[in-house]
This record gives sequence, C-alpha cells and structure tokens, in this order.
Amino acid sequence: MAGSTLMSIGMRAMFANTASLNVTGHNIANANVEGYSRQEVELATANGQFTGAGFFGKGVNVVNVKRAHDQFLTMQAAAARSVAASDAARHGQLSQLENLFPTGEAGLGYAMGDFFASMVDLANAPADNSARQAVLARAADVSDRFASTAARLDMMQAGVRSDMQNSARTVTALAARVADLNAQISANRGQTQQPNDLMDQRDQLISEISGYVNVTTIPASDGTVGVFLAGGHRLVLGAEAAELTVRPDDLDASRVALSVTSNGQSLDLGGDLITSGSMAGLLKFQNEDLVDARNRVGQMAMAFATKVNEAQSLGVDLNGNAGSDIFAVGAPQALPSADNARDASGNLISSVSLDIADASLLQASDYSLRADPNNPGQYEVVRLSDGVSRSVADGDTIDGFTVHIGTPAPAATDRFLLQPVGRAASGMHRLLDDPAGIAAAQPVQATVGVNNTGTATIDQLRMTDGSVDPNLTATITFSDDTGAYTWELRDRTSGTLASSGTGQWTAGEPIELNGFALSLNGVPATGDTVTVDKTLFPQTNNGNALAQSELADERFVGRTLDSNGNYINGATVTDAYADTMADVGVRVQGARVSADISGASSTQAAEALASKTGVNLDEEAAKLIQYQQGYQAAAKVLQVAQSVFDTMLQIAG
Repeated sequence: MAGSTLMSIGMRAMFANTASLNVTGHNIANANVEGYSRQEVELATANGQFTGAGFFGKGVNVVNVKRAHDQFLTMQAAAARSVAASDAARHGQLSQLENLFPTGEAGLGYAMGDFFASMVDLANAPADNSARQAVLARAADVSDRFASTAARLDMMQAGVRSDMQNSARTVTALAARVADLNAQISANRGQTQQPNDLMDQRDQLISEISGYVNVTTIPASDGTVGVFLAGGHRLVLGAEAAELTVRPDDLDASRVALSVTSNGQSLDLGGDLITSGSMAGLLKFQNEDLVDARNRVGQMAMAFATKVNEAQSLGVDLNGNAGSDIFAVGAPQALPSADNARDASGNLISSVSLDIADASLLQASDYSLRADPNNPGQYEVVRLSDGVSRSVADGDTIDGFTVHIGTPAPAATDRFLLQPVGRAASGMHRLLDDPAGIAAAQPVQATVGVNNTGTATIDQLRMTDGSVDPNLTATITFSDDTGAYTWELRDRTSGTLASSGTGQWTAGEPIELNGFALSLNGVPATGDTVTVDKTLFPQTNNGNALAQSELADERFVGRTLDSNGNYINGATVTDAYADTMADVGVRVQGARVSADISGASSTQAAEALASKTGVNLDEEAAKLIQYQQGYQAAAKVLQVAQSVFDTMLQIAG
C-alpha cells in the first residue's frame, strides 16, 4: 500500500510540475506579446486515502490554469488609451493647421500689407504703368494666397475624411474579430476552466477599438462581452458585429459624421456622443478648429476684398471711368439639411439665401437657422461660435448679412447652416487685368479761390460714397470769419443750379456735400471760396490711391455696432491675421499639453495593468528553477516507490 501511495503522490507531483513548467514556458514565450496576461497553475491538495491507521495524503491535483486579470485596471487602461488617442489625433491635425498661417513674408497679413504699400507707390506716380503693374501683381498675390490657404484647408478636410474612413473600416474589422472570439469563448468555456488566451485576445481587441472610439463593455453569462458605442449603440453583441460607417454631415456635406449599421438599419451617431478615441479627436478638429480657421480666413478675405472694391469704385481710372472691382470672392451660402422636407420628386421644398450688407460687420462664424417655435413667422438664428441666438424675419440683417427666406417658407423641422464667410477665400481671385483700370484718381478735386484772404488750405478730400456726381460743381463761400458758409451745386456745363444751402464749418470737422467730405487746414475769412469740380486729368490725380493706401490702418475687419449704430471694435487686416495666428497657436499649445498629459496618464495606466497582469521574466526564471527542483523531487519519489515495489516483490517471491 505504501508503494502505491508513493507512486500516486509521485505521479501527481510529476504532473503538477510538468503543468507548471508548461505554463511558465508559455508565459516566457509570450512575455512581449501585447495584451497577454500572465497565467498560473492553480493547485489543490488531493483528498487523502483512509486506512486503519488514518488518512494518507495522495499529493496534489491541478485544478485550473488561471490568467492574471483585473477588470478595473483593464477598463481604466482602455479609457486612458482612448483619451490619449483623441488628444494626439487633434494635436497632430492642429500642428498641420499651424503651418497654413506662417509668419513674415509668407503670411497673408504681409501680402495684404504689401498690396496697400503698392498703392503708396502708385500715389507717388499715378501715371506710371510699372507702378500700376505692381499693384496688379500684389493683388494677384493676395488673392492667390487666400485661395491657396482655402484649398489647403479643403485638403485637410479631405485628409480627415480619409482618416475617418480608414478608422471606421479598422473598427469594423476589429469588432468582427471580437464577435468571432465571443463565439469561440462561449463554445469552449467550461464550468471553471476558461480559454485564457482567447480572452486575452478579446481584451486586446477591445483596447484597440478604444483607441479609435470610446466604448463600454458588458459581460454576459455565457462568457461573451457586449461592446457598445456612445449612446448605447451596440457594436458587438454576442457573436454579431455591427458596421461603423462614415457618412456626409447632414448640414455640410463636405464634413463627415458617423453611423452604425446593423441588420440593414443605420443609426446616426451624434458627434457630441463620441468623446474619446482618435476619431473623436478628428471630429473635434473638423467641427471646431477647421471651421473656425476657415471662417477667420473667409472673414479677412471678404472684408479686405469688399473694402478695396468699394474704394476702387469711388475713384476713376486713367480713362476717366469709374473704377471696377479688383477682387472677386466666394459667395455666402445657406446649406439645407439633408433631412429637410422634399416634394414627390425629391427636390427641396424651401430655401434660404444670404446677401452681404456690410462686410466689415461679418463675424468669423457659421450660423444655424430654424423656425422660431416661440415667434410664428420668424426664425431662430444661432451664431455657432458663441451660441448667441436671435429671432429674425425675412429680409432682416444681422452681423453684416441679410437673410432671405424663400417661398414656401421652411417647415418647422427644416434646418439650415448659414455660412456668410466660410467659402469667401475659396472663390477669391483677381478680376482686374488692365493696369489702366486702377482707379488711382478721385472723380473730383478741390481748389481754393485765388483771391482768398484767409489761411484755409485743402487738407483732404475724401469720397464718402458712390453718390458723388462729378458733373456738378460745388462752390462753398464763407460768409463770415466764424466759419458760416453757403454752398451751391451747379451743372458744370450749363451752370444750372441743382441745389444750394448753408452750413457752419468747425475746425477739425469736414464739410460733406455731393458724396464727398472736405477737410481744411487753417481758417477761412469772409468771402473766401472753395471749389470742388470734376477731375479733368486723372493721370495727375492720386487722391483715390492715397485713400486705398490708408485702408492699411483702418479697423474694418470684424466690427460690431454699439447701441447707437456706430462702429466699434474691429481690427486692421494685419492685426486680424495676427489674431488668427495667435488663436491657432493657442489651440496647438493647448492640444500639445493635453496630449502630453493624457499620454502620460495612458502610460501610467498601462504600466499599472502590466504590473498586475504582465509577465516578469525574473519571477518566471525563479519559478523554472523551483519547478525543476520539484520535478526532480517527484522523480525521486517515483524512484523510491519503484524500489519499494521491487523489494516487496522479492519478499513475496
């Protein structure tokens, strides 16, 4: 009996040590495999054998092979990885965006400043053809830079779309593998024994999915794990996997959004539900950073081009004709939602359009429009950059643009995305090709009477709007030494009186008539006259070139109105570009800090998980020695048992 007991103990010990050696070797072989969890043999004392002399031990049994697993640390590591991937993706995109706004001579601000500087050169020699050619060259440079920047922004959007599509395909493939592993785990799962390697692979795949999009997991009683996207949309349930797809955004088809498709049904995923993962970082960049950058560029392009064109229209060219536009820009647009009401032919029923009323009041933002539920017949317009909401009717003007509601009016559920400046830079180009067409001269010029006795001289003659009529001669006669005057407008050919009146001149204040503003130096005396007449020789007049050069210092970008309707705030074109560079730079810096912090957190979470579940080669080497000694001891037990059996057989013989 002693021999058989020894033999049983030895065999069990031999098996236990063999199993332990096998598992240890498995651990060492997979030490560098990502996602592998350390495995351990679970041993239990074998039940003793009853004899008349008591219970004799029978050694050890191998109960199970378990993996080192911590559900909390696994979830924490996956979540940290998801956040780090989101921050890293956004930072990578912002770093590329920053390259679109260089400093120095390569920047948009320098190009606009250079254009105004060329107007100074033209003012010094208004008849010089080379100076006029230089103005056109600078105009082409400005428009080309705006258009190029807009094109590169579109390329970045296309890159986001491509990255999103690739990521969606990867997530779908990973989800299919998780579903397949679910099926295998469910089929191979025993009462106590679990397919550890398969479960490790599944955890690793879920962690990889988290790197693209935030998910939650719910274990089932059959050993499978359900994987759910934000908002509870299932990605994996049991052995079935859904498909993550990229679709055009409902309001702006140039952008992308996400959907999940299962059993032929597609459900849209709101961008606000995707909070982490690289796809969340891409969506945040697309919907916030890229939109803001495009609107800032468009705001500058629209304000600059419109202001220059307005100034050009107030002058006359070398041929004596009114100046024509130098620049063209992309038109404002109102984009309907894909879900808006349609007729039986699939055509949209309602429409909205925009006109630019005052380009200097345009803000760098998109707007949303829908029917105002609290004011029938009106529409709620929300400025998306800051959430400011206003109720408007057809024909109302806000932030420098006018809203026109088509017929029939939009339904209560219809939505529109308004982009007053979003595409301005995309369509910017130079219209004027003829150097003679640059309106460097003013249509009228001012002179003081030769018999004047006061000290008044012409300081500045400025065109205030396009209503100036050069065929009317304005004569201003001062009736006393305090600045009182009378004025007349007469046809310069027939002398017919068109209109007349009186006024009071105040030092430092201009006299405004017939679409012009006249400023004087010195003090006029009684009987002094000032005449404003048609410019007969445009090639010798530089008034409008000077007026255009002075736009470099005018704050006409992003103005607002005070309660009295006066312009406030605003920036020069160079300041507006500097603000854009600063805004992008702050975003890049913030994204870099976030990426560094979340990356460090992800590393710490991964290290915490590895310390609990990973393979320590030093420990495994020590175990190898331990199990080797145990194996040798078990072999010795078997040797002793064999010797006992041999002795007993000899005695029995």
